[in-house]
Amino acid sequence: MKNYPKIALGTWSWGVGTFGGDAVFGQTLTEAQMQEVFDTAMQAGLNLWDTAYAYGLGDSEKELGKFVRSQPKGSVILSTKFTPNLADENAADPFTSMLEGSLQRLGVDEIDLYWIHNSLDVERWTPYLIPALKSGKVKAVGVSNHNLDQIKRVVEILAAEGLKLSAVQNHFSLLYRNSIDDGTLDYCREHGIDFFAYMVLEQGALSGRYNAQNPLPEGSRRAEAYNKVLPQLQKLTDAMAQIGKPLGASAAQVAIAWAIAKGTLPLIGATKPHHVSDAAAAAKIVLTAEQVAELECLAQETGVDTRGGWEGQA
Repeated sequence: MKNYPKIALGTWSWGVGTFGGDAVFGQTLTEAQMQEVFDTAMQAGLNLWDTAYAYGLGDSEKELGKFVRSQPKGSVILSTKFTPNLADENAADPFTSMLEGSLQRLGVDEIDLYWIHNSLDVERWTPYLIPALKSGKVKAVGVSNHNLDQIKRVVEILAAEGLKLSAVQNHFSLLYRNSIDDGTLDYCREHGIDFFAYMVLEQGALSGRYNAQNPLPEGSRRAEAYNKVLPQLQKLTDAMAQIGKPLGASAAQVAIAWAIAKGTLPLIGATKPHHVSDAAAAAKIVLTAEQVAELECLAQETGVDTRGGWEGQA
């Protein structure tokens, strides 16, 4: 995974407003809370931070940027995204307009990893990655929420200019293993493309913290999506906790360790310092092949499909 840490930290829940943390996760963080999370992560060597314009329409980038500015140049690895459906069609160059906005909010002059956030009109938007890379404002590029055929097309478009796709970021968890089933994970491995796994904990449903008696916070989108299936997940989360026990690990840490065992770089949302220290500890857990197989079998038995509405059929 290049010079990346084993885990990336996500800041979707840091922004407020449209598509922000308050709407999606039912929580709003203070600047002091975010500062504590950021400092804990940097001290633990977890310096890869993922955000996007879409998270609160730039609010997450703005909050993260406050802390990035206080660090020595180059000490924070920054990952952010161009979201096609939020592009300003009135701008002369909608892609560069969003990229420039991200650079400004983050307080940097280059982005380590810049993604196209979804697969809306691959033929139109992919070519914009080429001048972004050649300008030096973007060091590496990735695509998120693309299926295998779309990823291959992106690779072709970039290769024609002698450029490389560095990373893929897709929804990937014990409950959603589509990137294994459709061959995406194998393709990435064969072509030296890093695979970032987001929603590894299914927004908390696989953390072991929630169950039918203690559901996710009402009024949030994640509650609407997961509370009804928590009873079906109980056997799986119990097994995760059991596997973790002799390792001094929680169910959530086992879920993260599973994703690492599959050759992915988990992207973990961090809203509290313990999320960071837990993730750092999870990166050191090595599961046996038997444990991995047991977890996958129990996950299959839940019958739960967590494909998001934003994810097209591959």
